[in-house]
Amino acid sequence: MERGLDLRGLVCPMPVIKTKKALSDISDGEVLKVLTTDPGSRSDIPALVKRIGFKIAEIQEDNGSYIFLITR
Repeated sequence: MERGLDLRGLVCPMPVIKTKKALSDISDGEVLKVLTTDPGSRSDIPALVKRIGFKIAEIQEDNGSYIFLITR
């Protein structure tokens, strides 16, 4: 199952805060798809994910948006 989190337009630290909250609600095997436009997210989101023991399945960049697929 995939959940989506649209954080486009938000700036640091909100994408990290909202991503962390959403990750606390996903189960094993679920995927969280996070969309951001904050360039800092490119390093901040992977750092958060690693710190709390989740994994980045994929990172994409598309016209100034960043797409993170995160698994538990």
